[in-house]
Amino acid sequence: MKLSRVLLALFCLIAVSGFVYAGSGAGDESLTKMIDGNKRFVSGELAKKDIGDQRRQELTKGQHPFATVITCSDSRVAPELIFDQGLGDIFIIRVAGNVVEPTTLGSIEYGVEHLHTPLLILMGHEKCGAVSATLDAKGEPEGNIGAILKKIMPAVNTAKAAKKDKDETLQIAIQENVRNTYRDIMKNSKIVKELVHEGKLKVIGAEYYLGTGKVEIIDLGTAPHGDHGHH
Repeated sequence: MKLSRVLLALFCLIAVSGFVYAGSGAGDESLTKMIDGNKRFVSGELAKKDIGDQRRQELTKGQHPFATVITCSDSRVAPELIFDQGLGDIFIIRVAGNVVEPTTLGSIEYGVEHLHTPLLILMGHEKCGAVSATLDAKGEPEGNIGAILKKIMPAVNTAKAAKKDKDETLQIAIQENVRNTYRDIMKNSKIVKELVHEGKLKVIGAEYYLGTGKVEIIDLGTAPHGDHGHH
């Protein structure tokens, strides 16, 4: 094995050490690009992007993103900026509370199967308004926004059971909601499940911290009361 591949494998092992993630045979290079991009964003030393006419014309012929990201619609959470990527680099699905339902799943499947992205990132974020609203909800949520709250409610119930203070309860709920999104995807998307099983897709859970700008990988396992992603 070439030295560059050894170093890449070692870097990715360090980056995700101690965490549960799916599809360990795929997406390592894409994950490295995303981690490096986030480091640039945090430091403010952004890469120069080719977003001129030549690049735009090139993209009219097709797109070849290297990662798919599902995250919240929150205006403070913009994946292209957070991961310091340019036009055509990442395929993004955004919905309040980063929850999934059939059209969202279809969009994810388009990214990972049709566009062949080897990495899928499920990203929640600090101080998520959708999760906070679910924590504060009284009675049965109604209407279209209520449909989002209902998807988040199981994570909130798990967080409340931990009997922590309000801020920590919110933090637990945010991360548990990412785990529930992962479980929903693996349960309801045969395509994603098969790609992971075949080693063609890596699935990562993450949380974006508004103040620091950092993206932290979080555990996609079932234990919500352990480490909460601060590293």
